[in-house]
Amino acid sequence: MAESAWDSARIPDLSGRTFVVTGANSGLGLATTRHLARHGAHVVMAVRNEVKGRRAAAGISDAQPGADLQLRRLDLADLDSVRAFAAGLHADGVPVDVLINNAGVMAPPHALSAQGHELQFAANHLGHFALTGLLLDLLRTGRDPRVVTVSSIAHHGGRIHFDDLTGARTYAPMKFYDQSKFANVLFGLELDRRLRAAHSPARSLLAHPGLSATNLQTSGPTGLLRMGTSLATRLIGQDAETGVLPQLYAATTADAESGQFYGPDGWRELRGHPKVVQPDPAAEDPETARRLWDLSEDLTGVSYAAALSA
Repeated sequence: MAESAWDSARIPDLSGRTFVVTGANSGLGLATTRHLARHGAHVVMAVRNEVKGRRAAAGISDAQPGADLQLRRLDLADLDSVRAFAAGLHADGVPVDVLINNAGVMAPPHALSAQGHELQFAANHLGHFALTGLLLDLLRTGRDPRVVTVSSIAHHGGRIHFDDLTGARTYAPMKFYDQSKFANVLFGLELDRRLRAAHSPARSLLAHPGLSATNLQTSGPTGLLRMGTSLATRLIGQDAETGVLPQLYAATTADAESGQFYGPDGWRELRGHPKVVQPDPAAEDPETARRLWDLSEDLTGVSYAAALSA
């Protein structure tokens, strides 16, 4: 069957495998969790709001009695929370086979994280960069280990503002969202290069959901931007159940290849079934990726060297 016809019914049996899903209580993360649990996976639901997380987990369990779910708190915008989450998994002996870096914020008013980083860059990129590095030793020993980083078609408009990362001089909500999604692609591709060089069994894959209806368009943007994104999603977008397919494909299928980017096969990658898509050429530049990687290690205090050399 062609890749473009793939849907969630083709997810294989995932019994005995553990998936960590960030942002698992709503939108694409919730849909991802539901499908993984339906196919037998043990899912660690990493959520910022535990009340909403418990509600989401209860909803899945009601529909799927016996769903194997575990709820843990994770605020990706706070590096202390990221470290505590990773330490908790290590202390409790939780194995990790697949990490799905799904959570994100989109176009909020200017704000800084607990460590003083621009909020979108902190939550969408730095938090996931740190989390992946801190869990890489667990992933290395996992069954068919993978890291799936969820980006966006908006990465095509992005670049890294190395001279103004916090937006102190000039902040535009969508410009800095584009930056964070561009960083996701740089990170995912550079992680693939480093895993290959280390002869690691782990795969690094990328996915994007096209234009999908989730709370992302309403929880972050304000004013006309919020109205515009919501209207565009209704007119030319798709529901979360379809939008989640590329990341499910990347996370579960034997055919998904490390270093590949999966997105919708429809017009301008806005909707449809999973296919291999091309990242923006600028996001494939190894020099920019290395510069971002070194900066990210400095800003997070997380080094990959030991985990990659083990």
